[in-house]
Amino acid sequence: MNKVLIAEDDPISRRILQAFLAKSGYDVVAVADGLEALRLLGGENALSLAVLDWMMPGMEGPEVCRRVRRIPDRPYVYMLLLTALNQKGDLLQGLESGADDYLTKPFDPEELRARLRVGQRIVDLQESLIAARDELRFQATHDTLTGIFNRGVVLEAVHRERARQVRNGGAFAVILVDLDHFKLINDTYGHLSGDAVLKEAAQRMVSCVRSYDTVGRYGGEEFLILVPSADASGALGLAERIREALRSSPVETVSGSVSITASFGVAVSTERAPLEAEAMLLHADDALYRAKERGRDRAEMATEPQLTGECVTSVASTPKSR
Repeated sequence: MNKVLIAEDDPISRRILQAFLAKSGYDVVAVADGLEALRLLGGENALSLAVLDWMMPGMEGPEVCRRVRRIPDRPYVYMLLLTALNQKGDLLQGLESGADDYLTKPFDPEELRARLRVGQRIVDLQESLIAARDELRFQATHDTLTGIFNRGVVLEAVHRERARQVRNGGAFAVILVDLDHFKLINDTYGHLSGDAVLKEAAQRMVSCVRSYDTVGRYGGEEFLILVPSADASGALGLAERIREALRSSPVETVSGSVSITASFGVAVSTERAPLEAEAMLLHADDALYRAKERGRDRAEMATEPQLTGECVTSVASTPKSR
């Protein structure tokens, strides 16, 4: 049932409006002054349809419209003014205040119902557009399989954190995660089961991090985690918690239970040994490769670069096999 707000100070007119709209299938909320109308239209879970009398105590209808339109990020509300004024200048003033429509008193109840139906279509269309926009935004920033951030977003977060470090100092870390023997999982259990493993692994990682850490899919079976305000000990501790979470229980798939482990490469940028974002990723990749060489299912810390008093911007790297 659609809700509608009635703001009318005359008790008889308010009851007539309330009875008519309730009979027309609306869930009616009725108030007697403009201030109460503004409170209901501007708060959480605010109504999206409103019939406002022009002249009310506390705040007149046009001013209510102006205030509502100024509320940032407010979902659209369709506002219809009821007025005894019938001069063209008055009506234009009402529309310029932010009202969508008006009816002059005495009004035809059927016309009011028809205009509210138009208003509901406008509100529904706006909600559909917002939902479509949010879906497009989600698709642009999230990995379609796992639902976590995609490569572009997590890399951008690393660059932002490095810029913050330049301004304010401190330390931060990145953790590169690679699921062990993932090709074997796909070959043995099939790609549907491989997808299930990736999705479950992503959720286990997310469950281990803080609200302001960023977890993203780096590519294939690799994940990248940005850990702000973390030194080597804290970052390595987080990697170990995630490692234990991943191996703690098998992942249930359509082809059976699949046990998983992962290898981790951790790199930290500190005030003593700052690293640019690209260099951090290369150091983390080198550490990850060492974890693979040393038996997998382990976390390795990147070797601290030689301190020269300058920020390290790059390190040598050669293609490696996982």
